[in-house]
Amino acid sequence: RRRSRPCPDAGGDAPSATLTFVAFARAPPMRSLHYIDELSLEKGGVVRAVLDLVGGLAGSGVQVTLLTGDATDAPQEWREGGESAPRVMRIDRSRALLGGSSSARHALAEEIDKADVVHLHTPWDPFNPVIANVARAAGKPYVVSVHGMLDDWCMAQRTAKKRIYLALSARKLLEQSHAVHCTAQAELDQSKRWYPKGNGAVIPLLFDLEPYRSLPGPDIAREKFSIDPSTPAVLFLSRIHIKKGVHHLIDAARLLRDRGMKAQFLIAGTGDSDYEQSLREKIEADNIGDSVRLLGMVKGTEKVSLFEAADVFALPTSQENFGFVLVESLASGTPVITTKHVDIWPELESSGSGTIVPQTPEDFASAIEQTLKDTNRLGQMGKAGRTWVLDALDPETVAKGYESLYLEAAGAAAP
Repeated sequence: RRRSRPCPDAGGDAPSATLTFVAFARAPPMRSLHYIDELSLEKGGVVRAVLDLVGGLAGSGVQVTLLTGDATDAPQEWREGGESAPRVMRIDRSRALLGGSSSARHALAEEIDKADVVHLHTPWDPFNPVIANVARAAGKPYVVSVHGMLDDWCMAQRTAKKRIYLALSARKLLEQSHAVHCTAQAELDQSKRWYPKGNGAVIPLLFDLEPYRSLPGPDIAREKFSIDPSTPAVLFLSRIHIKKGVHHLIDAARLLRDRGMKAQFLIAGTGDSDYEQSLREKIEADNIGDSVRLLGMVKGTEKVSLFEAADVFALPTSQENFGFVLVESLASGTPVITTKHVDIWPELESSGSGTIVPQTPEDFASAIEQTLKDTNRLGQMGKAGRTWVLDALDPETVAKGYESLYLEAAGAAAP
């Protein structure tokens, strides 16, 4: 609304002027619709990433509806429709797919029509093209987060099947999106070849820092897992899978034992049962059971305390997108050793908190030995890592990056 009133003359014959007051109405909140096939944390880091992202966006004022086929690990507050919480909507994908029930398709169209932007997660879900088609018909833009699934290592697995799916559906999905979202420049560099006509956008994952702002201390974990504070502790905490390279870490532990260096290796997590059994057999065959222990799944406060109880965190992985566990370790003040197969390795290295080495037992053994022996540098790396995480990955700042992307998409789609 505009109101005008005359401005008194400055004197003499000065012409009269007019002051104009403009009252701006507050813009309505951005409305985003996210889709992921299932919310089960047993499925790994993508589910965790989506939960943190939509929770953080909702907390920053974005209206979020989370569409899923399985809401197993959706927080109870979300299910109950808590204030400033994402709205969770379960959809029967089998009934909404092409040729499915018209009522399910109508419900999907209604949700898309309410949104300003649609955010799809992972490139391989066969339901994503269905949602994208409905969004395009409604004139709604969509974004696709690929979650590291187009990284070189991932694309080298089941290559023929993935290339066929790209040719039939996924490339069109990616290239017709407003943007393909990557969490690091290294991920964009690897993935772009699979959607050459598409647009890429780099925004880090939204990481929930609240459990790390006030740390519980190492004693909880030391008591729970009988960790000797007088012996250096090397921690691995992730899904137990051959991709993570745990066997390289066990070999590194044997090499350090043979060099006469005393250290305790703590392996936390669950996953592939056959691979886990092979690790147990390896530990027994190498006669290092006194220094290498498998702790099983560790969650909540005990997990944060376990990061604090470790002197260094080691992840000899073959592929990692954002690497939540690396960020968790740094947020706990524990420096990391990992490989260039982690998409955020340049950021880890430049922050002064990470050591990047080739994925071999010899390189990990040497890096662990050098890091643990230089206690002054170890402390400096821990402080640098925590400072970097709290600053660069501040949830409010990261959330604004997503809001800007959504606003850009909505503006580009406006008639």
